[in-house]
Amino acid sequence: MKLLSDILYKAGITQVSGTTNMAISEICFDSREVKKGTLFIAIAGTQTDGHQFIDKAVDTGAIAIVCEHLPKQLQEGITYVEVANSAAALGHIASNYYDNPSSKLQLVGITGTNGKTTVATILYELFKQLGHQVGLLSTVVNKIHLKEVPATHTTPDSLQLNRLLSEMVAANCRYCFMEVSSHAIAQNRIAGLDFAGGVFTNISRDHLDFHSTFDDYIIAKKVFFDGLGSDAFVLTNKDDKQGMVMLQNTAAQKKTFSLRTMADFHCKVVENQFSGLLLNIGNNEVWTKLLGAFNAYNILIAYATANLLGMDEMQVLTILSNLDPVEGRFDCMQGGGITGIVDYAHTPDAILNVLSTINEMRTGNEKVITVIGCGGDRDKGKRPEMARIACEKSDKVIITSDNPRSEEPEAIIKDMKVGVDPAHNAKVLVIIDRAEAIKTACALAEKKDIILVAGKGHEKYQEIKGEKLPFDDKELLIAACKMINSNQ
Repeated sequence: MKLLSDILYKAGITQVSGTTNMAISEICFDSREVKKGTLFIAIAGTQTDGHQFIDKAVDTGAIAIVCEHLPKQLQEGITYVEVANSAAALGHIASNYYDNPSSKLQLVGITGTNGKTTVATILYELFKQLGHQVGLLSTVVNKIHLKEVPATHTTPDSLQLNRLLSEMVAANCRYCFMEVSSHAIAQNRIAGLDFAGGVFTNISRDHLDFHSTFDDYIIAKKVFFDGLGSDAFVLTNKDDKQGMVMLQNTAAQKKTFSLRTMADFHCKVVENQFSGLLLNIGNNEVWTKLLGAFNAYNILIAYATANLLGMDEMQVLTILSNLDPVEGRFDCMQGGGITGIVDYAHTPDAILNVLSTINEMRTGNEKVITVIGCGGDRDKGKRPEMARIACEKSDKVIITSDNPRSEEPEAIIKDMKVGVDPAHNAKVLVIIDRAEAIKTACALAEKKDIILVAGKGHEKYQEIKGEKLPFDDKELLIAACKMINSNQ
């Protein structure tokens, strides 16, 4: 229970009707979850407007309402608080309600198109092995030190975020590493959080179904860094065209990393093999089990972040050299002479990075067979581009379903095929059923060939017409290769 007056700090109040000297038992922004003694926050979302449900919330027990415009009829005994932005107010109110947990942790946010999950997970594992109690907020899973909490979004809503951070504080966590999505920034889900640092990995075309233009997407990322305080740090990718843009207008301490040019933190790839990477970081050679040049960036970011948080350099490098790859991120397996790779790559840039890495590591005598699809209800403009890149960088391409969601798979595949150059038609197969596509890739593969199954990575489901059906790329790939091998 908290006094309403105490949790409205920094909420951006424009006017109040009623008393704020009342005890609030809980907060919610979904009218279906309202109970007696609740503060209901009306948010204008992408699907529905919470202002339409204010009366319903009051009828089911809400005693106070936060909204952007007051209802025409105010009910007696109910307190109404008008704010400039309800979503931002929710962030501050949630933070106040849970006693500002982010200020009691060293909270580091990682944003960018690619690499967020890998970097956050590497940092979590690194700090855990350094002996710290640590939290993780990621696309794959949320962790309160050793306790796992299922993840439903890349970045949870403000209430869930602060609840999880509060649990981390109660569990004596000192650090938390958090993926920060562009959606979360634009929707003010991180409002009210106190970040010790922010990391920019890279940016390329993604989420244009939400942001409309690439410039809007860049601006959304930049807003995160603009909001950091002078006691925080910003670590940015100097090799990315937008990397230095992220440093404009931030009060935070500015640091850079690079593989290509002089920077505060620099790394050189010495060897790049299917068995791992040999890197030179800070004039120290480090062997890592992670694969691919793009993972050199992820390792470098983890090293630099740990350095900025005051960790011992040699301890950090020793632990990084022993870390296992992150599930679904260039997740490599071998059987019957075939190399299988499962990767979450679902953007043109990510597909290009993964296939370029595979082609750098191959000897040239093996085929690269790529199984690829595109998600439904998402940016349609990237579909032909992803198919084009797959065809240019692979010897055989099987176009299939990803998560079609509410769309018809045939329509998504038709969009993808627009990007296939007629010269590449002979190397392309269309198999709508994803499981059959993976089995076919294994049947086509010979010894030493490389199969890439792209797009879903760690996901254990396929989303079709509102249902999440059990589906695991890695499990299917291993089973299909075993079946082919046993029949040979």
